[in-house]
Amino acid sequence: MSNDPLLQPFRLKHLTLRNRIMTTSHEPAYGDDGMPKDRYRLYHLERARAGVAMVMTAGSASVSRDSPPVFSNLLVWKDEIVPWMKRLVDDCHAAGAAVMIQLSHLGRRTRWDKGDWLPVVSSTHEREPAHRATPKPAEDWDIARIIRDYADAAERMQAAGVDGIEFLCHGHLLDQFMSPLTNILDAPYGGSLENRARLALDMVAAVRKRVGNHVVLGMRYGVDEMEPGGIDIEEGIAIGKLFRDSGLVDYLNINRSRIHTDPAMTDLIPVQGMRSAPHLDFAGRIKAEVGMPTLHASRIPDVATARHAVATGQVDMVGMTRAHIADPHIVRKIIEGRENDIRPCVGATYCLDRIYQGGMALCIHNPSTGREAEQPHEIERAAVKKKVVVVGAGPAGLEAARVAA
Repeated sequence: MSNDPLLQPFRLKHLTLRNRIMTTSHEPAYGDDGMPKDRYRLYHLERARAGVAMVMTAGSASVSRDSPPVFSNLLVWKDEIVPWMKRLVDDCHAAGAAVMIQLSHLGRRTRWDKGDWLPVVSSTHEREPAHRATPKPAEDWDIARIIRDYADAAERMQAAGVDGIEFLCHGHLLDQFMSPLTNILDAPYGGSLENRARLALDMVAAVRKRVGNHVVLGMRYGVDEMEPGGIDIEEGIAIGKLFRDSGLVDYLNINRSRIHTDPAMTDLIPVQGMRSAPHLDFAGRIKAEVGMPTLHASRIPDVATARHAVATGQVDMVGMTRAHIADPHIVRKIIEGRENDIRPCVGATYCLDRIYQGGMALCIHNPSTGREAEQPHEIERAAVKKKVVVVGAGPAGLEAARVAA
């Protein structure tokens, strides 16, 4: 058995994950009318077949009609998603990977003119700079309905066979309630930290009651908003302890900063020229102080950084999401001793730029990503050898030369 820290199994609740590498939740915008059809399924399956321990689908899947998609999000409030999701889950399970899905209500992080043109709800009436919808503060019946929508969505995903469900408490509705910057409500859902965290805790209690104890439930939350008046480190740790002490949450996935503007988003998703793993030590502190299984991803683009994260005990599972957009076969190459053959993620973030332009995620380094059905990642040898001249040595020319060779 390998001594590589990245290749050690990890026990998460009842799951035994085959190694410490996963892809975290992200929305590549490959869905088709909110359904994870073939393009979406084959994208995740490629990574499962190459050895990742767990694929976290969606980023995030929408639980309610009044949370309309702005990034081609999956629509888990529709019953028709179950068979599509089940095929994805079954295929990834057959490849040896666990499958989870991230659920969320976008709250104010959407647009009023998407979906069914329903009122946008939040814990504030202030617009988010990025999406500009003017929300109404949620009323008691809105809150009760949204909690029920989460439970219904979780039940659908349980029927699809997922191993676990992650809830996003960062920038979306749950976090809008949790942050003092975006919660103007009175008790019982506003004011004190316990009140601001109540929606998340009431929601996860309803989900746990609906799906039982054999589904992993996790929280991906912003521990430190890095803004005056917002959630700071001490309050973020206190929130983690609320999740822990509830007995309902099985792991924490650590984020930092806010996501309401492009500069804030860059703190969470560092781009080319910014340092790697800027929040890794921070995630390690949360793990040490809260004492729960801990996941983390924020520009961990290379195997050396990922190995350090696990070997030093700062995280239990390391997310290498953009790295797997660039090269879906990272784990296989580690196992085969071919780390030098890994196609690197350089942080160009073309994948994210494409989504914000209304397109599908594509990779500046890997033209096969998102095109698994038409353009395989592994090129078969040609039956007849030919001489080829490639004119140009940019990314396209170099890729053409590599494929031809």
